Amino acid sequence: MTTRLPGTGTHARVGLDALFDPRSVAVVGASDNPEKWGYWLASGALSGRGRRAVHLVNHRGGSLDGEPFRPDLASLPVPPDHVVVAVPPRHVRPVVTDGLAAGARCFTVITSGGATADEERALADLVTAHGARLLGPNCMGVVDTTSELRLSWGEFPSGGLGLVSQSGNLALEIGRLLARAGQGFSRFVSLGNQRDIDAADALESLIAHGPTRALAAYIEDFRDGRRLARVLAAAHAAGKPVLLLTVGRSAASGRAAASHTGALVSARATVEAVCRDAGALLLDTAGELVDTAVYLLAEGVRHRSAGHAAGASPRPRSVAVVGDSGGQGALAADAFAAQGIDVPAFAAGTREAVAEQLPGGAGCANPVDLAGAGEADLGNYARVAGTLLRSGDADAVVLTGYFGDYATANPAQADRECEVAHALADAAVDSGRALVVHTMARDTPALSVLRQRGVPVYERIEQAATALAASARVAGRPLLPQETQEAPATYALTDGGYEHVRELLASYGLAFPAAEFVTDADGAVEAAELRTGYPVVLKAMGLAHKTEAGGVALSLGDADALRAAFARMKAATGADRYAVEAMATPPYGHELIVGVRRDPSFGPVVMVGVGGVTAELLADTALALAPLTPARARALLMGLRHAPLLTGWRGAPGVHLDAAAAAVCAVARAAVDHPELTELEVNPLLVHPGGAIALDAHGVLRERD
Repeated sequence: MTTRLPGTGTHARVGLDALFDPRSVAVVGASDNPEKWGYWLASGALSGRGRRAVHLVNHRGGSLDGEPFRPDLASLPVPPDHVVVAVPPRHVRPVVTDGLAAGARCFTVITSGGATADEERALADLVTAHGARLLGPNCMGVVDTTSELRLSWGEFPSGGLGLVSQSGNLALEIGRLLARAGQGFSRFVSLGNQRDIDAADALESLIAHGPTRALAAYIEDFRDGRRLARVLAAAHAAGKPVLLLTVGRSAASGRAAASHTGALVSARATVEAVCRDAGALLLDTAGELVDTAVYLLAEGVRHRSAGHAAGASPRPRSVAVVGDSGGQGALAADAFAAQGIDVPAFAAGTREAVAEQLPGGAGCANPVDLAGAGEADLGNYARVAGTLLRSGDADAVVLTGYFGDYATANPAQADRECEVAHALADAAVDSGRALVVHTMARDTPALSVLRQRGVPVYERIEQAATALAASARVAGRPLLPQETQEAPATYALTDGGYEHVRELLASYGLAFPAAEFVTDADGAVEAAELRTGYPVVLKAMGLAHKTEAGGVALSLGDADALRAAFARMKAATGADRYAVEAMATPPYGHELIVGVRRDPSFGPVVMVGVGGVTAELLADTALALAPLTPARARALLMGLRHAPLLTGWRGAPGVHLDAAAAAVCAVARAAVDHPELTELEVNPLLVHPGGAIALDAHGVLRERD
């Protein structure tokens, strides 16, 4: 067991068994007053005393549910394995010190306020230096429904979802939504200020936890984003999907971007790219998270019933809809189509098989209109759904309407409705395809059967559509970045201007046009005549956005044109130094932008996109963690909306994709190797059938302390 080195802020991570399934628990700050946190923590701890020793500590004395309050940790009859701290801020450190002396291996600190960040870090150093772990401070606690551990306020229904959250109230909302859908939590971890146990720690523990079938997280502070990405990918590889919520969809950057890259690579976009490559699902709301979790958890039940590995069946990209009415079926079809899920026409044989089971006038296309056949004979639900599941015409079947509610109006139909529910579940298991039910009912015996058998049930059709669409986004093999070890740099940049950045990138193999850097018009003409030849480009140095400032002149064909452009540019920009560069005009060229931004959590993030002066207007970009392999760079390029331009549009030859990918890799590698750069950008990168050439470059240096 290794521990944090005092003051270093790093440690090899000790296991979390004492967090989730301790031998004994002590609640310090326990109370018999239901209005206080100490009461809820104490009563929750006592609910598990059949599994472990529970001790309640309050120096004022008293008792709760027959358990006496002891004056301090030193007075406990056995050492506490896990200490919950719910005392005023000034008493937190003394309680932790006493707990360490008593042999505690884990501390959950509920207390918030009253401590500085440095004091909280010092507390974490104290704990980890003794080989223990700290959850919090400023957290809502921890729950493990599989080990009868409830050290939090609120209701946490049991189920298969493991939740890690920086928001306690959001966890309560998710819990209530899960309960309404017949699901719940395996574990819940409230992260608080993450002074020791962080999101990656908690999620990693859930991967190895058998009863946890899917993972969910709400994260605002990503800390070590690279490690978190590896944990997300490990969860995906283990067949445990991760559903993530974060903030930032509407937040402005809060600063004037020093480059196009700074404007295009937002924190939210970075998280989206990390989730995509790690195989996690980034969702927008608690409702979407729960709807998707309900589908994925039900899928796991169905696979286990059929003896399949988790995630063995194909993700639903098409559905067959069966409705109790034409209106419901049509609206359901529209809901799925709006989410990008196909509602295909049935094969002739399928339509004939469905027609044989329905009365005349029923709709036998997709969607199917039962036209009262379900009400006439409940068995028709299973027969029609089974036919469609076996047909192979769609990846999933959606039943929308009244099923599950017949016994509410007529209790005599309860047993029959449950029989049909079993038949529906059997058909789904036997076919290896998904069955989803949308119904007006809630919490009836038939719906309980469906949920227990791995058939997800939704109150609204749009919930079902959202869930299937999200599950279809679960990726194949995760795409992790290469290692980011920085190669020994030959020098550190002290200037982010074009002249110096060009020299840096050229050393990584990036091609540039021939150029000379001058200070006056005579020098410009001499450079053109002796070095570059005409036509030339004239650029003013020291400007981030040269075109907008009048700092670029193109296609200057002779000395007179060059001198006139120099005079205009000097007057407009006042620049002291200029580049005279050979004009690059290869046929069938397209402008790209390649940029790298050093994210405080995830490190270097590379962006590729449609470039030039319209880069921000078009915002056609793709992101990934840097550095990149050539294959990954090529995949980013092909993921752009404008990728058809690169492969040959309307008979034009395609660009040299290998050269384009190599250029992207060169920029990414240079940024990784030079941590003094917070941003590095090539815009435009001109790609064409013969290769790739950088026409401008810019860097942003880290501000010195």
